[in-house]
Amino acid sequence: MMDRIDTFRRELEKLINKYSMENGSDTPDFILAKYLTDCLQAFDTAVSHRGRWFSSTRPSIPPSEPITRAIGEGEFEE
Repeated sequence: MMDRIDTFRRELEKLINKYSMENGSDTPDFILAKYLTDCLQAFDTAVSHRGRWFSSTRPSIPPSEPITRAIGEGEFEE
């Protein structure tokens, strides 16, 4: 039985192949799809670790305070 990430990886392989995205690196679509899903999983893990670290080192934001005020308006604009 395939889980959600396996299903996503298979669909990603098809999408990479459909748009010939493997041509730039001459890497098979299944290798690129595995790499990209591994990147997503690594990022999810990093975000989880970051969340645990911040929750243990920073005071929580009061529920009544808007998030833009708490992090600073425009802080993430490019």
